[in-house]
Amino acid sequence: MAEGSRENVPAWLRTSAGWSWRLIAVLAGVALVFYATAQVRIVFVAVFLALVITSVLRPVTDWYAKVMPRPLATALAILSGILLFGGMVTYVVASVAGQWTALAGQFDTGVRQILDVLEDGPFGLTVTLDQINEWIDEGRAWIADNAERLLSQAAQGAGAVVEAFIVIALAIFLTVFFVNSGGQMWAWFLGQVPLAYRTRWADAAAAGWYTFSGFARGTVIIAFIDGILAFILLTILGVPLAAPLAVLVFIGAFIPLIGAPLAMIIAAVVAFAAEGFITALIVTIGIALIGQLEGHILQPLIMGKQVALHPVVVALSVLSGTVLAGILGAIIAVPLVAVAWTVFSTLRGDLLVPITLGSPIQPEALASDAPSDGDPGGEGEQ
Repeated sequence: MAEGSRENVPAWLRTSAGWSWRLIAVLAGVALVFYATAQVRIVFVAVFLALVITSVLRPVTDWYAKVMPRPLATALAILSGILLFGGMVTYVVASVAGQWTALAGQFDTGVRQILDVLEDGPFGLTVTLDQINEWIDEGRAWIADNAERLLSQAAQGAGAVVEAFIVIALAIFLTVFFVNSGGQMWAWFLGQVPLAYRTRWADAAAAGWYTFSGFARGTVIIAFIDGILAFILLTILGVPLAAPLAVLVFIGAFIPLIGAPLAMIIAAVVAFAAEGFITALIVTIGIALIGQLEGHILQPLIMGKQVALHPVVVALSVLSGTVLAGILGAIIAVPLVAVAWTVFSTLRGDLLVPITLGSPIQPEALASDAPSDGDPGGEGEQ
């Protein structure tokens, strides 16, 4: 009876049903991963940030380790990173403090110029000073009516600051171990995997780490170059707060597709308020050219094929990440999708990255700290 019923079902419907339940199972698994990640968001962000820092500091640590013990090289590399980052922050803060008064005056002049243009109504728009004052009064009334909600949001913001400090502290703590003994940690993990599956796990992890570390290092290098070029451009044009705006361009480089345009708009507005329309237009064109330099020269040169994703996939990943997790999702979406695709392709047998496959402990997943007197995973294979 059942066999007869099966024969009456069209082949295309049986095939569609088979793919449907498989797709539902995959979507359920993805949803479960997202749900679990949301429950431990602080831990996930800290681990992700630690892996990014590790990918940047690992080559520095390896270089230091040539002339000193690895623990000391790890400490020196982390100290070098803190000094570099702290120096950048100090320079930006000093620049803001020194130019804030001048910028306020230039903003006032720029706003008056904008009001003059609007009041003349060249595009059929007329805005009077009375209307502007009325809008200001309405804004004050809105703030007074929503003061309690604004205070609540401010309290949430204070909690977010504390949360950020916790994430940074945990990320630095994890980075110390990832850089110093990441290879040994990975070897221990492989030792827990059944022997028949170790090679596949090692191949997939090595390919995934190659993609992730290449993306992270490449993004940091490209962002640094973008920031330097933006700083040079803004300094030549005499735009105030060139250093903070350059740092904004640096940060924007970490957010694919939307980060650079947002940084460009903010820099152009500051340039317009301080130096006028021509300077703002030059800033816009200059930062747009920096973006073209990044997309067509720097990324292929620095990253190569390490993040071989179609632009449509990148756009959908960024949009999906933004919807699911805001600005954080936009930042982590592309590297996660790239790593997932590389791992899947490696397991399927299509090698996308230039690594040697077939060794159960190759290359170290997080740091090249294998002891010289033996394979770090030797005990796991016995």
